[in-house]
Amino acid sequence: MIAAVLLGGLEPGPVLLGFAAFYVFTGLVYRLPVPVQPMKAIVAVMLVSAVPAGAVALAGVLVGAVLLVLGASGWIDRLVRLVPGSVVAGLQLGLGLMLAMIALDLMAEAPLWSGAALGVLLALIWSGWPAALVFLGLAMGAGAVFGLPGAGALAVVAPGGPDVMTIAIRDLALPQLALTLTNAVLLTSIVMKDGFGARADRVTPRRLALTSGLANLCLAPFGALPMCHGAGGAVAHRRFGARTGGAPVMMGAALAVLALLPGGYAALALIPAVALGALLLVASADLAISRRLFDAMPSCRPVIAVTAVAVVAWNPLAGLVLGTLAEIVRKAIVRRLFARV
Repeated sequence: MIAAVLLGGLEPGPVLLGFAAFYVFTGLVYRLPVPVQPMKAIVAVMLVSAVPAGAVALAGVLVGAVLLVLGASGWIDRLVRLVPGSVVAGLQLGLGLMLAMIALDLMAEAPLWSGAALGVLLALIWSGWPAALVFLGLAMGAGAVFGLPGAGALAVVAPGGPDVMTIAIRDLALPQLALTLTNAVLLTSIVMKDGFGARADRVTPRRLALTSGLANLCLAPFGALPMCHGAGGAVAHRRFGARTGGAPVMMGAALAVLALLPGGYAALALIPAVALGALLLVASADLAISRRLFDAMPSCRPVIAVTAVAVVAWNPLAGLVLGTLAEIVRKAIVRRLFARV
């Protein structure tokens, strides 16, 4: 979210208020710490290319509409299993590599400070503390004391290229749907049930699709960042002690205060560039090094590689298309090999 505001050129007020509203809504609906997070594929594309704010809003509306239709019709339970796991792993790997490039670029001008920032962040993560909040507080304090350049001083690339509709569909919505159907819908439901048992019976793929779809349809047109749920966030919330819907409600209230206080979100610009780079580098690793990557069968690794290379070389849609074709070829080869045995 922070990177999308500082580097993606979005207005911080609507972004923060959008997260606040969705957090409160989620806490009240599920009464459990169901996470709210940015749509990773969309944010990754925003950070590595010039994406107009209108395309981001349109992508949020399109993804939201699709999720709402799939959830209302019940088709979501079938479709979540159509996207091959190898293709999803490749998409995550490619987008993670792209984010890592941005992170390393932010950290390159002050390598010593960057190394220190990364070390502190990793230590906080391993300690079990609320790492991001503590790290940002320390980073802003260090930036003020030592005069480190803030991320707000970084230039934002002016939008250009294809028209808004093309960017929204080709580069943002279609690649995001592949991740959303698996991570934000299916896996989030599984992780919540693993962690909370019968209390999470209402956290179904269908309901997750409905709440994500409704939130994006209502909030994206007003400048909110496209949002969804997520399995990684579900694990993190529980790890840091969240047990009820009060946690997302309190998080939403805090974000609303930050957005509504005069100059409250101006503090985001005080975050040093090296600290933002460290956060992005950790996030890129979290996105790229997924469980699907390690659990993949040896025959799936070429599919993952093709998908990731296509994402980095062209765009996420190319990765989705070429990866799916590679998966079809892989299955055909495996069938022939087994037929000969």
